[in-house]
Amino acid sequence: MRHTPIGRLCDVMFLMIKLRIQPGATAGFRKPRVSHFVLALLLLTGLFTAFAGNACAQTMPFVPIDLGSLGGTWSSAGKITASGQVLGWSYTAGDAEAHLFSWTPTGGMVDLGALNANDVNDIGQMVGSIISTSGETHAFSWTPPGGIVDLGTLGGDWSDAIAVNAAGQVLGLSNSANGEVHSFWWTAAGGMVDLGSLGGRYTNALAFNDNGQVVGISYTAEFKQHAFSWTPTGGMIDLGTLGGNDSSAQGINNSGQIVGASDSRAFLWTPTSGMVDLGTLTPGGEWSTAYRINDNGQVLGMSAFPGSSRHGFLWTPTGGMVDLGTVGGLWTLPLAVNASGQVVGRSETSVSNEVNAFSWTSAGGMVNLGSLGGTGSTAYAVNSSGQVVGTRYTPGSVQNRAVLWQPIEKLGCDNSFAGCNLKGANLAGAYLKDGNLSGANLKAANLTRANLSGANLKNVNMMEANLTNANLVGANLKGANVKEVTWSNTVCPDGTNSDANGSTCIGHF
Repeated sequence: MRHTPIGRLCDVMFLMIKLRIQPGATAGFRKPRVSHFVLALLLLTGLFTAFAGNACAQTMPFVPIDLGSLGGTWSSAGKITASGQVLGWSYTAGDAEAHLFSWTPTGGMVDLGALNANDVNDIGQMVGSIISTSGETHAFSWTPPGGIVDLGTLGGDWSDAIAVNAAGQVLGLSNSANGEVHSFWWTAAGGMVDLGSLGGRYTNALAFNDNGQVVGISYTAEFKQHAFSWTPTGGMIDLGTLGGNDSSAQGINNSGQIVGASDSRAFLWTPTSGMVDLGTLTPGGEWSTAYRINDNGQVLGMSAFPGSSRHGFLWTPTGGMVDLGTVGGLWTLPLAVNASGQVVGRSETSVSNEVNAFSWTSAGGMVNLGSLGGTGSTAYAVNSSGQVVGTRYTPGSVQNRAVLWQPIEKLGCDNSFAGCNLKGANLAGAYLKDGNLSGANLKAANLTRANLSGANLKNVNMMEANLTNANLVGANLKGANVKEVTWSNTVCPDGTNSDANGSTCIGHF
């Protein structure tokens, strides 16, 4: 899958209902307009209640990292590049504003201001919308050397840039002087190009690839909604339907393979075979939809079983639909897939109405990513290295946090921290509650803000480690080397504060 525009859920909800497609297919991340954000937060609170799972048992394929916030009580991560740069939103101090942030392991969280950005590519180009000098909402593109460029409109008074690909091409939506709403394609050399329509007054692009091929939905002259494909040279092509009235193209890869839904069925479209029905996970299934496809031709989607159960699937030409399963409940909502076929999203747990982020691979199956001591979580994106980002929820409050789930193998460990060499590792914000780190080498490791409560730290080498703001309540430090450790506002194993103990936890194990 390449560059699915994020945050366009409202625009396509009507079609999704008609096609019996479940919401979430285009779920992504964008700056919350305040009223919409509050509503979304309340919905999440109601839908996804508490799950206080333990993310770190004896085997830890991922290390959850709390990325913190810009001073407010809420943050969320929705994009991660191949290099590990995370893009997200956070409230500032006093919850005054929602600001865009960029996070890197070396630089931490950086406030990028009140930009309404929707996407970023691997070279750091961001796109979204700004208030122009005339007071109108205009699409923008931002690059480090060039700053903000106003992309203009299609003749109307507003536009929004919703995605950017690796080539720096921008996809967006704008109104025209006659009130029609069309998608546009923008390049620095050619400016804004109207994608047109299939005869109607509305077009909404939902994804494009690095070659500039765009797919989405457009009204026909007969007021039907059809999937389309658009290229700069060939213009807009009607992809048709599976025999019914409506269709939607929701994902495309760099080979031009297109996926979507028509007549309550997931489809795969290619120039040679046209639109092919991918079926459902089980005979008699009520519906299926496809909305992501990677460059290996693996298709991500959802399918409903008779009744209320619905599962994510990964489809391949050789293996067909593979059921991703759940983390114990009735449903799974996959949201992203990388080039290796690793799938992430959210799934209901074994306790009714509880939900947690997951990662799925063909080799390892489904892994519950936990909630960092919160009450639920969602994984929104995964990069080529298997790093996952999303949000930890706390229903009943707005103390949500942006999370990076770091594959433990990227830290040089196998399946456990026990005995692992983590010398100098950056574990700032790591959620290691009750984890087994016995015998590990944590010399000079950065453990600021880490939650190590109840962790087994027996015989650990923590010499010169930074434990500023770390939580060690109930941790076992028997035999640990704590020489030259930085103790600052550290909660000691006995529950006291290092600052009240002469700036140390020694003697309070």
